[in-house]
Order: sequence, then structure tokens, then C-alpha cells
Amino acid sequence: MRFLEVLNQKGWYFLQELLGGWPETVSVAMGSLAFALVFGLFVALVRLSRWRLLRVAAIAYIEFFRGTPALVQIFVIYFGLPDTGLRPSPFQAAILCLGLNGAAYLAEIYRAGIQAIHGGQMEAALSLGMTPAHAMRYIILPQAVRIMLPPITNFSIVLLKDTSIIFSVGVVEMMAKSRNLITETLQSAVILLMLGAIYLCMTIPMARIAARLERAKRAWQ
Repeated sequence: MRFLEVLNQKGWYFLQELLGGWPETVSVAMGSLAFALVFGLFVALVRLSRWRLLRVAAIAYIEFFRGTPALVQIFVIYFGLPDTGLRPSPFQAAILCLGLNGAAYLAEIYRAGIQAIHGGQMEAALSLGMTPAHAMRYIILPQAVRIMLPPITNFSIVLLKDTSIIFSVGVVEMMAKSRNLITETLQSAVILLMLGAIYLCMTIPMARIAARLERAKRAWQ
């Protein structure tokens, strides 16, 4: 009863305050996703390089960012980089951290998608006089995209949820708003459940898109 009473009396106020952090949440998610998509492809291509030293560097990068907590990474970027003379803003540190972290996961998605394309495709392109770079761009990647889209969409859902850690460096997004509200009202249960509901409203449509892409991929095959 107490829960329902609080929800009835202050639910609208809580919702307005939480949604006040929605633009920052979405901005960081979109910025870091764009960064991860581009840099992740670069890491994947380096991972597939003929040069052993480059492959080892790419593997080390992937293992480091997948094997350490994102919270530790964002602290290193925000509090550690100033020691080198670089002073990222909280917003920049959030995008850089989630982008670098996400690129490590996307690199493996890219690699799996590229390797799923039969090697004869590259050989045929090279036999027609195309360079490896042009063959990758015009022959391999367009086919691999069909394979990679569902896991990339699923990764986007995880990335959106991971934005909940960026309050730790001062970005005033939805989690930061919820902490401020809890400090102000001491109504943690109502506020956190409402926050979870907002995240659900954002991620469920993305999950449906991922499911449709997965079905479409099976149809293509």
C-alpha cells in the first residue's frame, strides 16, 4: 500500500525528473555506438591481418577491454588521462569509454561475419583484378552485413543499458537523476522501478528489431 501511495502522489514528478536525463543517456549511447561501429571494424580488420604483430596487438586490445569492468575503464579514462595532460569532459570520457569497450565486442562480431563468407569470394574478386581492400569493401562486407546485423542490434541494447555507469564521472543522465531523487525523497523502490520501466520501454523495441533481423537472416540463408 505504501508503494502505491507514493507512486500515486509523486509518480508523475519522479517520471518527469527521470526523463530529464533521457537526452544525455541517448546522446552518450548514440555517440559511443557510432565510435564503436567505426573503430570496431578497424580492429577487426587488423585482427584479420596477415601481419602477426598487428594481430597480436588487436587481440590484446580485445581481451583487455572485454576482460576488465567498464566502470574501471571509465575511471582510468576520466581520472587517469589528466595525468598525461588530457582532460576529457565527463561526456567525452563516457563516449570514449563505452566506444572503446564496445569496439572490442563489435570487432569479434565483425570478424565472425567476415569469416562466415566463403573464402572463394575473395579469391574470385582478386582474380578479377580487385585489390584486397576493394574486395573487402564491395564484395565481402556487403554480404557479411546480413550476418552481423542481429548481433549488432543486440549489442546496441547492452550498450544502452551500460550507460547507467556514466553517472560515476558526473554525467547527469537517468541513473544520476534517480540517485538525486532517492537522496531527496528516500523512495528508492519506486524510483528505481520506474527507472527500470523506462529502460524497458527503450530496449523492448530494439529487441523486437533484433528478433526480426534474426528471422530475416534465416530467410536469406
